[in-house]
Amino acid sequence: MTAHSVTHQIMWNRLISVVEEQAQALVRTAFSTSVREAGDLSAGVYDIEGRMLAQAVTGTPGHVNAMAEAVAHFMREIGTDTMAEGDVYITNDPWMGTGHLHDITVVSPAFHQGRHVGYFGCTAHVVDIGGRGFGADANSIYEEGLQIPIMRFADRGTVDQTLLRMIRVNTREPDQLIGDLYALAACNEIGQRRLSEMLAEYATPDLSEISAYILSASEKATLERIAALPTGSACATMQIDGYSMPVTLACAVTVHPDHIACDFTGTSAPDPKGINVPMVYTRAYACYALKCAIAPDIPNNAASLAPFRITAPEDTIVNAVRPAPVALRHVIGHLIPDTVFGALDQLLPATVPAEGAGALCNFQMSIRPTTAEGSRAEVLTFNSGGSGARPALDGLNATAFPSGVMTMPVEATEHAGPVIIWRKELRPDSGGAGESRGGLGQYMEVGTRPGHAFDFSAMFDRVDHPARGRHGGQEGGATSVRLSDGTALGGKGRTRVPEGATVQLAFPGGGGYGDPRNRDPQAIARDLRLGYISEDTARDTYGLSDAQIRDALA
Repeated sequence: MTAHSVTHQIMWNRLISVVEEQAQALVRTAFSTSVREAGDLSAGVYDIEGRMLAQAVTGTPGHVNAMAEAVAHFMREIGTDTMAEGDVYITNDPWMGTGHLHDITVVSPAFHQGRHVGYFGCTAHVVDIGGRGFGADANSIYEEGLQIPIMRFADRGTVDQTLLRMIRVNTREPDQLIGDLYALAACNEIGQRRLSEMLAEYATPDLSEISAYILSASEKATLERIAALPTGSACATMQIDGYSMPVTLACAVTVHPDHIACDFTGTSAPDPKGINVPMVYTRAYACYALKCAIAPDIPNNAASLAPFRITAPEDTIVNAVRPAPVALRHVIGHLIPDTVFGALDQLLPATVPAEGAGALCNFQMSIRPTTAEGSRAEVLTFNSGGSGARPALDGLNATAFPSGVMTMPVEATEHAGPVIIWRKELRPDSGGAGESRGGLGQYMEVGTRPGHAFDFSAMFDRVDHPARGRHGGQEGGATSVRLSDGTALGGKGRTRVPEGATVQLAFPGGGGYGDPRNRDPQAIARDLRLGYISEDTARDTYGLSDAQIRDALA
């Protein structure tokens, strides 16, 4: 390694620090709890050709990997010859951004000493974008909210007030949304400042040299990993709840010497309701699954993603075309990695986990007053089921995989509106039994303060199709949604909840891995002591004797 390459490696690490500071600036300044508390955001830096060089550690694959493609759309639509210092561009186009209208992507051209050297991009999930509200009930994109084409948010530092007025009158939480837009623009500005400082420190006029180094090194490392794999092809299918009818996800993974192909032929047609997935989001999560299994330690950028080639027939549920409704594209998209893992398990034994909860256990409460003292509010909560068991480790309890976002604290949710979280705790016996146990889901019960009623928008899967185990492992617990009077609710859709009633939720667990009878008795005893499993499960599923159970609980 030469001194020159050492300098480039230091600058690469510095770029990652720059985008992480960019992301943290967004977390600190955002108005929405989905950004501040759950981290549903992304941030990245791009070279002058629009190729992603580095991403923040804080961020979701659906944002980052989709946003990797977005900058090229901004360059085309805005025109690079018209870009100037102080410009900020914006869109929430699902097919040119991150898959649905609730994610707003902001891109800013980066300048150093008056020279255009690259771009910063960031995305955040906003609590409301108008239309029917966040949920699966729309019949087309036109019902799902305000569409913002790629356009200028700020022109040479001057914010478009006409755009802000249009956004304000079309959304239910205008102050939150406008605040988030300024936060997105501000975090890109932080990134630009730090980049310019770095270039000045290293007496480098632009990003061309470091870009070439990053992309070349990443491509070489990724191709070496792929070349070391056995070539071959495998197929997998998974059936999930869907909305109008069950959905089949199908994929074929083929390992070639210089790339990996993943094709979704055989997947179901689009759904009439808003669970369809634009191709950009399918590509993002399929690439993420492949990269997790094959090259998890190689930094994420345009070159390390390029050898993963994702295809799907047009007008399927994973390649929906405009004007398909796509608001809950994550409910399907987050289950794509489990489908890909099903194929990889045949090619790379003892590598991938069992199926997990997959989709985030999100719901939105549209709260309305029933008295003069009440107030309206839109409250979105991010929650998680359990992840699938791994070949040599248990699954993670109440952890968002593959999205990586954080569960919102009860206090933050109750601060966002007149909400009461009556119950939130781990769900015993929901992790699928196995030599490695699946991660646990959660119990949750929600309602509103006196003087309020609410509409409950469910965004769940795994009600009728729980996570499957692998290699003898058992399935995880299924999702359950019901009113406090016992009325069962669907996993998706909007329900009017009367004042005084609550919604009771059981979030799904991950599947187990391997034969439960091969599980370490000490691990079973630990699960008993922690309340992760019941005595009946320890006895009937894992084979512990009554004496062993008494000893474990002593």
